Amino acid sequence: MDLWHAIVLGAVEGVTEFLPVSSTGHLTILESAFGYQLDDPDITAFTAIIQVGAVLATLLFLRRDAVRLVSAFFRGLRRPEHRRDLDYRFAWAVILGSIPIGIVGLLFKDQIETTLRSLWFVGTALILWSGVMWFADRHATQERHEQDVTWRDTLIIGITQCLALIPGVSRSGATMSAGLLRGLDRVTVTRLSFFLSIPALSAAGLLQTVTKFDDISNGVGWGPTIVATAVSFVVAYAAVAWLLRFIARHTYTVFIVYRVVLGTLVLLLVATGVLSAT
Repeated sequence: MDLWHAIVLGAVEGVTEFLPVSSTGHLTILESAFGYQLDDPDITAFTAIIQVGAVLATLLFLRRDAVRLVSAFFRGLRRPEHRRDLDYRFAWAVILGSIPIGIVGLLFKDQIETTLRSLWFVGTALILWSGVMWFADRHATQERHEQDVTWRDTLIIGITQCLALIPGVSRSGATMSAGLLRGLDRVTVTRLSFFLSIPALSAAGLLQTVTKFDDISNGVGWGPTIVATAVSFVVAYAAVAWLLRFIARHTYTVFIVYRVVLGTLVLLLVATGVLSAT
């Protein structure tokens, strides 16, 4: 992989990871535009691994919250009287919400890395999920807050997150839409979405690193992969504060319009042969 390709892909990952526009969808589109075979093992592994950079940036940015949640979790395990603590329950919410995507990701790993990488799926998912986001946006009551989150909320949000395994759906778009439809406010669903990304994307990146190490070595190369991950980290850290404020306080309208336009453009480019679907 050319170094400038790695830099561009890392920057796009850092900007789009927490926006409801699908970072994987954007990476897949750009990888096709750069001429890479989308279902090659090294390309699928590269796409998963560089997302870890954005996750680490988020973890660093939210480090105080993360330490507080981990401390509350272990404190609650040791002493029953601490199990009513909001942080203890929120930590369990993150754990419970992370389980479904892990199971589904392993069960359908082959399809996710091959069939679903097609730009036909990406373009279609960008458009169709915009309808779900529009519905959630218009029907969000936001009457419930962080202290009101239950295991049923996080389980439903976690199951919905599984749809993000289809490039173009968007992990943040899926989790935030599900949270809004459960009546949670934007700040709560944004925070929950951020924390749900940490175990899901970290596990995916680690799995690809271990299982596709030789494919990366003989394909795109570990140099470009590390560069893209580092760029993703820097860009995501610079953007995460703004993204948190914007997503938490604004409607999805600008993202919905963008997704529909991009999805339509992708389908047209694939249909006319300008971009290869795979």
